[in-house]
Amino acid sequence: MSDQNKPKRDQQIDIELDESVAEGTYSNLAIINHSVSEFVVDFISMMPGAPKAKVKSRIILTPQHAKRFLKALADNVSRFESAHGEIKDYEQPPIPMNFGPTGEA
Repeated sequence: MSDQNKPKRDQQIDIELDESVAEGTYSNLAIINHSVSEFVVDFISMMPGAPKAKVKSRIILTPQHAKRFLKALADNVSRFESAHGEIKDYEQPPIPMNFGPTGEA
């Protein structure tokens, strides 16, 4: 049987997670922007009453990966709620955003 006719097996990926990344970064706000070719997700940690916040992490995704991420996150939220009950979405006052000058790439 030629390689083209063999059924494909699931490939395993060896993923490494170094210690500093494994600790994670806390975020309580995410800002999402997009262009034709990418989605940019900025994760921010805001302290109550503080007038300034910094972006702690930026993730850049292709549109295809952004859509896969959306589906995976929705699936995980659904499974979480099935096990632990509905996640309450509390109303929050709007947060004024000032990112300085903006531009296009």
